[in-house]
Amino acid sequence: MLFIDNKGITDPSINLALEEYALRNLPMPESYLLFYVNEPSIIIGKNQNTVEEINTDYVHDQGIHVVRRLSGGGAVYHDLGNLNFSFITNDDGESFHNFAKFTKPVIDALQKLGVEAELTGRNDIQVGERKISGNAQFASKGRMFSHGTLLFDSAMEHVASALRVKPIKIESKGTKSVRGRVANISEFLETKISLEEFRSMLLRELFQCEPEAVPRYPLTDADWQAVEQLAEERYRNWEWNYGRSPKFNLERARKFTSGIIDVRLYVENGHIEGIKLYGDFFGVRDVADLELLLTGIRYEEAAIRQAIADVDLHSFFGRLTHDEFAALLMLRDE
Repeated sequence: MLFIDNKGITDPSINLALEEYALRNLPMPESYLLFYVNEPSIIIGKNQNTVEEINTDYVHDQGIHVVRRLSGGGAVYHDLGNLNFSFITNDDGESFHNFAKFTKPVIDALQKLGVEAELTGRNDIQVGERKISGNAQFASKGRMFSHGTLLFDSAMEHVASALRVKPIKIESKGTKSVRGRVANISEFLETKISLEEFRSMLLRELFQCEPEAVPRYPLTDADWQAVEQLAEERYRNWEWNYGRSPKFNLERARKFTSGIIDVRLYVENGHIEGIKLYGDFFGVRDVADLELLLTGIRYEEAAIRQAIADVDLHSFFGRLTHDEFAALLMLRDE
């Protein structure tokens, strides 16, 4: 494994562009580790409706960046007290949805620092009942990354104020608020250290050598130019980060094992004229393909079932049955 040095850049557009560039362009089968810290930002999951995930006035007043990432999952808050990690590897066909594989080395490192961390639920690292890390994945053309946050000394008041978390997500966790559920890693360390010291300690544990001896991938000037171009074209693009919300006249959101799926339908003259699927689910395939498949068909269960009969829903949502999806589109309980 090689380490990618992001030069201490804290611009979320650059850091997400660097991650994507590494995924698509660096030599394989070598694997890579990227660390980065972002300025105050909300990082939106690929399949989420941005305007419904953020407190727009608060975000504007506080000058918080809003950037959409490639991976699924839910919106997360980043700031200078939050360390992000990304493992970039070959996709062996069995690693997507296997969060344990990629979080284990991080959890092992945290435990050696005296933090009793463990993987819980789909993709969270917790200490007891409190979350210190959320994780997400993205796969493309035989490659993938599994990345996560590490709340080290983050400004928790912004976490609760900047995000609008759906009630069904809070209820499913058995907690009353976002603030009550999350925690900083620094709270569990016996000795106070800086984020930079924490980063060095993690590098030492992950590579089993001193940070200055960690093997690195040397990014060239041409690499950085390509990263800057990608940041400009995608991660600073309003259409990518926000997009235009389609009109709809039917709406339903449900929480499944695979995550929350929020369907918006525009039905006219008995046909689905428009459909948008939002949520914090993880899938290998882009739900835009499924939306296109369903557009134009009759809005009746038989037609929906026929349209999705040969569709591998797992590739879009993870664990989800055809019965569950048909019931969701028909706005009824399974």
